[in-house]
Amino acid sequence: MTVVALVPAAGQGTRLGLNRPKAFVELRGRALLSWAVDGLFESGAVDEVVVMVPTDMLSDARALVPSARVVVGGAERTDSVRAGLAVAGAHDLVLVHDAARPLTPPAMIGRVVQALRAGASAVIPVLPVADTVKQVDADGAVVATVDRARLRAVQTPQGFTTEALRAAYEAAPNELATDDAGLVERAGGTVLTVPGDPLAMKITTAFDLRVAQALAQEQS
Repeated sequence: MTVVALVPAAGQGTRLGLNRPKAFVELRGRALLSWAVDGLFESGAVDEVVVMVPTDMLSDARALVPSARVVVGGAERTDSVRAGLAVAGAHDLVLVHDAARPLTPPAMIGRVVQALRAGASAVIPVLPVADTVKQVDADGAVVATVDRARLRAVQTPQGFTTEALRAAYEAAPNELATDDAGLVERAGGTVLTVPGDPLAMKITTAFDLRVAQALAQEQS
């Protein structure tokens, strides 16, 4: 079974505060996008990578990740994934991976693909939730303390049979989602979990970028 990885990289990353698309922000002299694509190929589990970027970043992206296929993404994450699926070809399995998770260990990517090859139709890497979680009302008052033992924080890459992901998107043609597995759930699919990794942290804020800089320094 062949594997294609889709990397949505059209987001502006406004919370990072650097006035450029987040995927093109540098970590130790390399764009986050470059880190993410290289990690996918280094896993040995991926046959092709398709990257979706803003129209005005096509040339820059192609220069950064010549090993990947680069196409125009959309205004929302789901629009970008749709654009990637449209050109993904006849691969059996598909991963969807955040460009903003540059330090994702190749071994974790391999775990996702291995679970798909073992028969799962949808797989997500997860971590236990360490903090106490409170449910609040519209005014911010606590209404419940959630049992964290059954909660998991979700990472990427998320993996699917191509058939399952296409079906989920076809079932929700106008729906927005930050989580592709959520669309599969809504379409009635079963989503399995595999162990994630703290290094697969998502860079969203300037603080996250500082943490990633320190982690990348330790790994060098």
